[in-house]
Amino acid sequence: MRKLSFEEIVKTRPGLDEIERQGRFPIFVLAENIRSLYNVGAIFRTSDAARIKKLFLCGFTGTPPRNEISKTALGAEHSVPWEYQKSAVEVIQQLKSQKIHIVALEHTDCSSLYYETQFTFPLCLVIGNEVEGISDAIVTMADQAVQIPMYGIKQSLNVAVAYGIAVYEILRQYLQQHKPNK
Repeated sequence: MRKLSFEEIVKTRPGLDEIERQGRFPIFVLAENIRSLYNVGAIFRTSDAARIKKLFLCGFTGTPPRNEISKTALGAEHSVPWEYQKSAVEVIQQLKSQKIHIVALEHTDCSSLYYETQFTFPLCLVIGNEVEGISDAIVTMADQAVQIPMYGIKQSLNVAVAYGIAVYEILRQYLQQHKPNK
C-alpha cells in the first residue's frame, strides 16, 4: 500500500462541468443560524463532497465571500450551488410545495436514529445553530427528525461534523437505491 499523491487524487476528480453534466443528487441542505463562519466553510466542503443539489444559508448564517469560510471550504463555496434567504420558514414552505421531504437533524420527542431511518427523496436536511439547534418553527414543519446517538456527557456534536455524518448516510441510501454514475 502507498499513499496517493495530491496530483494522483486530483486527476480522479471530476470538473464542475462534468458534475453539472452528470447531475447532482436530490439532497438539499438548509443551514439555519450557523454562527461560526468556519462551520459554514466546513458545510460547504462537505456539501461539495456529497454533490448536493443546493445549500440554503438562512437567518444570521454568514455567506461568502468571507476569509473564514474560504479557509475551511477550500474553494467549495464556488462549486456548491447556494443562496441566502433570511427566512428559513419561507424556504421550507417553497421546498414543501415542490414535494421535497424535510428532515430535521435535531433531538425531538420523536427523532429516530439517523442510521435506522429510511429517507425519502428528494429531501432537504435541516441543520441548526451550534447552541440552540433548529428553531421551533422549522422543527414543527419537518416531515421527520433524526438524531445521532451520543454516548458521552455532551448532548451533540459540532454542527459541521454532525452534518457530515448525516448527509453521508443519506447519500449512501440514495446511491444504494438509484445506483447513479459516481
